[in-house]
Formats: sequence, structure tokens, C-alpha cells
Amino acid sequence: MNSTIKVLVVCSKNSGRISPFVSDQVDALIQSGVNCQYFTIESKGWRGYLKSRKPLLDKIKQFKPDLLHAHFGLSGFLANLQFNIPVITTFHGCDINKLSLRLLSYYPLIMSDYCIFVSANQAAKIPFFKSKSSIVPCGIDFETFYPIDKIEARKKLNWDLKKRIVLFSSKFNRPEKNAPLAFEAMKLLPSDYELVELYGYSREEVNLVMNAVDIGLLTSIREGSPMFFKELMACGKPIVTTNVGDAVEQLSDIEGCFIIPYDAIKICEAIEKAIHTQKIDYPQEKLDRVDNRHIAARLISIYNKLVKK
Repeated sequence: MNSTIKVLVVCSKNSGRISPFVSDQVDALIQSGVNCQYFTIESKGWRGYLKSRKPLLDKIKQFKPDLLHAHFGLSGFLANLQFNIPVITTFHGCDINKLSLRLLSYYPLIMSDYCIFVSANQAAKIPFFKSKSSIVPCGIDFETFYPIDKIEARKKLNWDLKKRIVLFSSKFNRPEKNAPLAFEAMKLLPSDYELVELYGYSREEVNLVMNAVDIGLLTSIREGSPMFFKELMACGKPIVTTNVGDAVEQLSDIEGCFIIPYDAIKICEAIEKAIHTQKIDYPQEKLDRVDNRHIAARLISIYNKLVKK
């Protein structure tokens, strides 16, 4: 590893914050000796990204990075509106899975010096860039997500100690998360089952919630590489999911985890089976694969090849 590499991370902050999976990755890179700074896009829409070109050029002039690492296709579009500094673009999911955004992503796919996809499922949709791409999922911090006794977690949250609680992967009102299918499946289960949405919690509280539930449920239509899987894995929880993102890579052959079709009856059956699994000891190799320290090492290897230092 060359600790002198300077990386300018180009990403959105138009929701008021940098996505935690991006900032966690950058933190791991910094801890590994990489000199990282951010350039964030505050405005929304492609016009907002275009308006950010001059501020980006000013930041490049001031920081003098060895390379730019853009997160999501639109940030990659902006990063490639300069031609002097190598660009890596990480495509996280919607920028490839959603056709309208995929069309906008073709410019950074072509122009970036290197492309990163977060799952094989995603990379398969763009088969023309294999020679300059890798599959590198976003990782997690195992000091943030770790096992806690379920009863202890429920007491801290003031939750019912007897209910069978199923954690939905996101807000119920996000169309791509397909909550109506989850609701349909839950109607088939006994009344002591409860579905709760993962929304409105701090990072520390999310760890508490994931330890307090019995299982995690994801019914999404499309995903990149769900952080939901990895965080539940760190907490040792069973998972029921549709076959999206890297579900197969992460969860196949794990007793207590189920990859199911878009069928309420089959989801109901999988939930009833998974609920009897108290705790899963996920294989260490699978946990290591999503450890941000491991992800940082893989990224640094790519950085070194690009900057040839």
C-alpha cells in the first residue's frame, strides 16, 4: 500500500448528509493511510450536478488529488467533466438497475478509468466494461454493528418482549422496496407477528433494532448490494429476501436464510421457518468479505494500479 495517495471523493450531499455507506468506506480508507477529502454536490437534479463543475475544478486545483473516486452515476458524470485526473466511479444500484438512470450512467461508464459495481447482478447488466471493472460491495463497520441479547435490546427500545417482530428493510412508502408484498405476507401470519419499518433511527439505534427483531425481510424489486443484509449478518439474524442485488452471494446455503420469489404465501412460509432460528453464526469468510477494512484494502490495490506510484 502507498499511503501517499490523495483521493478526492465526489458524492452527493443533497439530502443533507453523505450516505453512511460512503462515509464509512472513506473512514476506513483514511484509517488505512489514504489522504481523502470530499467534494459534495449540494443541489439536486442533473442541472445541480452541472453547476458543480467549476467548484469541483477549484477543489481539484486546491487539493491536487491523484485520482477522483465518484459514488453513483451522476457523481461519476460530474467527475468526468474534467480530463486531467483519473476517475473511478462506483455504481451503487439505482444508477444501473433503473433504466432511465442507466442511460445517464453510460457517460461515466465509458469515460471513467475504472468502474466498480457493488454486485455481480449489477455488473451483469453492463457486460461491456469487464476489462476495467471490479465487483466491490460496500462494507460495514463491525464496531457499529454487532450482536446484543434480543431481550436486552427490546427492553432498551421499550418493545413487547413476546411479539414475533419482522424488520422491513426500509420505509414502507418507498416503491422499489415493495412493501405491499410484505403486508400481504404478514396478513397470512398469526396476530403475534408484527412488521416494523427501518426508518428514523440513528446508526447506533439501528444496531439495537436489528438485535431486537426476530428476522429481517426484504421484498425489493431492485437493489444494488443491500447494507440491510450485511448489518443483519453482523448481528447474527435470519433473513428472508427476494432474489435481488447480491442475495445469492451473501445468503445462499446459509441455514435460516431464505431467497424467495415474489409470492406472499412463500414469503409467509419462509418467515415461519426463519423465526425458529434464534441466531446464525455466519461463516467468517462471508463476514470478512464485507468488513470495511477488507474493502479498503481492495480499493487501495485499485488506486495503486491507477496512479502507478
